[in-house]
Amino acid sequence: MSDQSVTIPVARPARTTNPLSGVFTPPPINKVEDTGLGLLWLQDLALKILYFQGYLTGLKIAEALALPFAGIVDQILEGLKRDKMIEVRSSQMGLGESAYLYAITGAGIIRAREALDRCQYAGAAPVPLEVYNDAIRHQSRERVQVNSRNMHKVLGELTFGEGTFQKLGPAVNSGTSIFIYGAPGNGKTSVARAIGNLITSQTMYIPYAMYCDGQVITLFDSTNHQLAPEDDSTSQTNRGGMRKDARWVKIRRPFIMVGGELTLAGLDLVFNDTLKYYEAPIQVKANGGILLIDDFGRQQVRPRDLLNRWIVPLENRIDYMSLHTGRKIEVPFDVLVMFSTNLPPRDLVDEAFLRRLRHKIEIIDPSYDEYRDIFKKVATAKGINYSDDALAYLLQEWYIKPSRKLRASHPRDLCDQILDIAHYLTVEPVMSKEMIDKAAQSYFVEL
Repeated sequence: MSDQSVTIPVARPARTTNPLSGVFTPPPINKVEDTGLGLLWLQDLALKILYFQGYLTGLKIAEALALPFAGIVDQILEGLKRDKMIEVRSSQMGLGESAYLYAITGAGIIRAREALDRCQYAGAAPVPLEVYNDAIRHQSRERVQVNSRNMHKVLGELTFGEGTFQKLGPAVNSGTSIFIYGAPGNGKTSVARAIGNLITSQTMYIPYAMYCDGQVITLFDSTNHQLAPEDDSTSQTNRGGMRKDARWVKIRRPFIMVGGELTLAGLDLVFNDTLKYYEAPIQVKANGGILLIDDFGRQQVRPRDLLNRWIVPLENRIDYMSLHTGRKIEVPFDVLVMFSTNLPPRDLVDEAFLRRLRHKIEIIDPSYDEYRDIFKKVATAKGINYSDDALAYLLQEWYIKPSRKLRASHPRDLCDQILDIAHYLTVEPVMSKEMIDKAAQSYFVEL
């Protein structure tokens, strides 16, 4: 039987870079020691996979473990056969041991159930935590720095004053924290999404899961992580002809948005009492990318408590989390955290907390010229005949007279109203005084 409390000294895989690009790629692994995991632990993982899936060929077991058959999985299976935990049910001459069909024995079922009592994880072999930490630190240096040109390209669909553009660029390059505030409807979330699109154009590697002190922490999340295509040079083998470590998956740098559902508990390792393994918290899943806290101040957790939780990570770029065994583990905090809020900053935090947020950017109401530019872009995109005279009427009757403030979202919403009305009346969508009045009457509410 395997003993989870036994620590087996293993070789620690060295990180590697692609010789052509100088960027991080997972190093090849050729023997059990290269995995950073103990043989007994890997045998238990293989048994759990066979327990759940039944009969599997050696190649399918290797795919499930995300480990190469030759040199690693063949050694795992050989030990299990020797201990009579599995048996070969059929083989095809000339195709090698990877084509053998394996089945779990009665003794193997007992051992698998004992392993499942400790942890029900039965997926790709995890990567040691320290190897993951090294990879994140290395890939942090691979971030592409933005400049004025590509910022204007990414935010080209949005209309802002030049001062806002000039503040956003350095904030993105800092890779630390941005506090975006201002009245609702002026595009704070749109700005964050546009910056997210810039970040997600870059790629990085993360493991499916991590291993620490006998515990498994799942990391890859198909909801928050978007797969990226492998380069031809790394999709199958490294330049030396050796396969790259398949325990790692190539993704687009993450852009993760959370809102009112965020809690303090969700910022620590989440232990599943039934499955007996952990899920990485949201900020770890966002490592290497962006975490947007939308509607900051409206979460279930108080803003002060949230910022207290992140004082050390924001300043030292290191986060500390607890295993249920009581051990504290250290993980890089390589996240650009963006806070977006409609609430006045003074109602959320004090000066000491604001000081710890590197960049503070206010998204202000558009000017009349900026409002016109937004309306013209939106109307053209939606197929509405634009008219300067109709816009002047809108501004005079529905903004200036009632002392209503301009908002960057109003042109989009008013154009949608015009489209709805035009479709109902079966007429062309145009900016006429009559259509402007109908749209404004349906949209604006006096508070």
